[in-house]
Amino acid sequence: MSTREIRSWLLDMDGVLVREEHAIPGADAFIARLRELGIPFLLLTNSSIYTRRDLAARLAAGGLDVPEDSIWTAALATAGFLADQNPGGSAYVVGESGLTTALYKAGYTINERDPDYVVLGETRTYSFERITKAIRLISAGASFVATNPDNIGPTPDGPLPATGSVAALISRATGVEPYFVGKPNPLMMRSALNAINAHSEHTVMVGDRMDTDIVAGLEAGLETILVMSGVTAREEVGRYPYRPSRVVESVQELIPELGGAARNDGPGEASKAAGLDEAPISAAPPSEG
Repeated sequence: MSTREIRSWLLDMDGVLVREEHAIPGADAFIARLRELGIPFLLLTNSSIYTRRDLAARLAAGGLDVPEDSIWTAALATAGFLADQNPGGSAYVVGESGLTTALYKAGYTINERDPDYVVLGETRTYSFERITKAIRLISAGASFVATNPDNIGPTPDGPLPATGSVAALISRATGVEPYFVGKPNPLMMRSALNAINAHSEHTVMVGDRMDTDIVAGLEAGLETILVMSGVTAREEVGRYPYRPSRVVESVQELIPELGGAARNDGPGEASKAAGLDEAPISAAPPSEG
């Protein structure tokens, strides 16, 4: 059991709730219990390919009933960060609809000639032409932002180069390092806390990766729970210089801990609340229409 009073939950998606788009045993009951009790929660993903509506539909196909406003992506965090740093700016985007939609909703325009930022996200097929364009724009003075530092992404056929790997290519060509917004950046965690009106002292982060989920939770001041249902093996935990608060086999073990939780505002209402115990770091763009 937790030594803190846990009122809100942040959960990674892949490896925690789903594996290759199939629900992990117990995940459906865990989400259903959170919703039944009205406990604020948010699913976090470093993926920037899909909109929240897309992800909710994909989760539903896998047997998980999750509202759109209970999903938080690196694309949304990136758009909120840019809207806070440079309201009404412009960006050249290497990515897909999840990222471009978030940027549009945050008041950004897409500019392929002289953008304020080059924003790199995930895509199913990275275009050499667009990467070359990004390199030239950064060399000409555009700031470089990337949604997340993940080097590879899992697929049924094996690992696939992801945002971090392409960012390294662009950095090598330009000499400019990107600013990564997604996990493990605490900014991603703080934007998620802001979205559900939660405080770090009473929130737990559940993840399957030590190098993103757990370190992000630790640096944001959250309790952390590592699950063994994803990519990290139990024997690998000791190789890191930091530890999760707890290690469990899966979220199924956590269901009994939800029984006595007090009801609170759901994420839809909380994200509209004005003000937090902790000052926001970045503005959260509204959900996709």
